[in-house]
Amino acid sequence: MQYQIKGETLPVVICSLEPGESMITEGGAMSWMSANMQMETTSNGGVGKALGRMFAGEHVFQNIYTAQGGKGMIAFASSFPGSIKAFEISPGNELICQKGVFLAGESGVQLSVFLNKKIGSGLFGGEGFIMQKLSGRGIAFGEFDGYVVEYALKPGQQLVADTGHLAAMTASCSMEIKTVPGMKNKFLGGEGLFNTVITGPGNVWLQTMPLPNVAAAIRPYIPTGN
Repeated sequence: MQYQIKGETLPVVICSLEPGESMITEGGAMSWMSANMQMETTSNGGVGKALGRMFAGEHVFQNIYTAQGGKGMIAFASSFPGSIKAFEISPGNELICQKGVFLAGESGVQLSVFLNKKIGSGLFGGEGFIMQKLSGRGIAFGEFDGYVVEYALKPGQQLVADTGHLAAMTASCSMEIKTVPGMKNKFLGGEGLFNTVITGPGNVWLQTMPLPNVAAAIRPYIPTGN
């Protein structure tokens, strides 16, 4: 499989497949494709994995697109202004990401639910308790809100991010939600009550425009009436 990521604000990834090669994606992610691409809807691993994907913010069923009788082409476009990034997934190189990041991947990529062991992350931070895990082997494409900034963390090195800006991290990293220190900072600082702390080693991908932040910014301008 070969691919090209085109576009800036509203990108699309265009994949070129050899005969018999397949791509797997969530329902509604396909944008356009050649006529010889055959679609099959599947639970892809049975009821257990299907329910796990549901809890991870994805659809219960997935679509598998296979090139039949020759080379095929299929494109997956972003659903929100942002970025599309390719990841090479392999054993020992798994990816943990926020719900909704997974866009598409080669058939060897497996999507499952990831539960953060630090319960406080989900109960208080609003992000990070139920996440997605990409494992298996193959290229996967992630969809991010806004521009993506990548950091490589050394063992024990930490990065503090506002909740929602953490989009993905390699499975070797860990994360937890911590409260902002000081009562004045909590209630007068305007930065919220919680921050996400990511600890290396591993790579971290941060997104500049989380969708909840955009919704909060435009909410005061939406007309309301009885």
